[in-house]
Amino acid sequence: MTEERTDLERQLRDIQKWEKAQQRVMFWQTFTRLPFQLLDKLTPQFIQRKIGLILDETGTFIQSGGYLTSEKRIMKKFQKRLPHGTCQTLHDIRNAPLAVMDEIAEGIARTSVKAATVQGAATGVGGVFTLAADIPAMLGLSLKTLQDIAVAYGFDPKDKKERVFIVKLLQLASSDVIGKKAILQDLRQYDQNDRAYQRVASQIQGWREVVYSYRDTFAAKKLLQMVPAAGIIFGASANRSALESIAETGIMLYKKRRILKRMKDTE
Repeated sequence: MTEERTDLERQLRDIQKWEKAQQRVMFWQTFTRLPFQLLDKLTPQFIQRKIGLILDETGTFIQSGGYLTSEKRIMKKFQKRLPHGTCQTLHDIRNAPLAVMDEIAEGIARTSVKAATVQGAATGVGGVFTLAADIPAMLGLSLKTLQDIAVAYGFDPKDKKERVFIVKLLQLASSDVIGKKAILQDLRQYDQNDRAYQRVASQIQGWREVVYSYRDTFAAKKLLQMVPAAGIIFGASANRSALESIAETGIMLYKKRRILKRMKDTE
């Protein structure tokens, strides 16, 4: 371990401040479901069926252990920043300095945000019709981003425990203030005992409810994307904002878990 306990405690306090900030209500959250109620009425049935099919396929893929990240690619990033031969496995990543973990995770976030922005602009061209394709595509990119960040902090996305954690991060990023408080409370003791993990896992009753909760986070931001041409600007902006929030959530809470594990090791 490369950090002093006082430094770990300071960084933990910064993350706890971020958690408190997440629990402040924004006035627009009251209206988040309204645009998609309108979208459901305007979207032709064949597009709605296509959305449902893609979401079901994505859910089955993730629940069965979908692995969208490349551990080797992220490992090479660590190898460039650490002494030769000191980073060969995921276990080695766990012992890397937090500063290096942060640098790589933030780089992953920047790359994903750029990809989401381009994707939002592309799917904004056709208004409501291409919006139907944007939601599943953004879901896949969000999952990949969170899996990459997990690896950057030394956690294995192939582990069912991490798949559950990633789903909860998606829920946290897309929840209203009441939901954020409950999820943060659930995740507070996630690594402390098996009961905490089992409680969180039991709350995920179905992938579709997670997807639709995630979908609603786009609502207020995506309404104007339904206008052809103008949707290019609003689609890019909405996707960038959504991915920034998801990546920030992943970095903060995966970093928190790594800090808590290191503090425990010093006891």
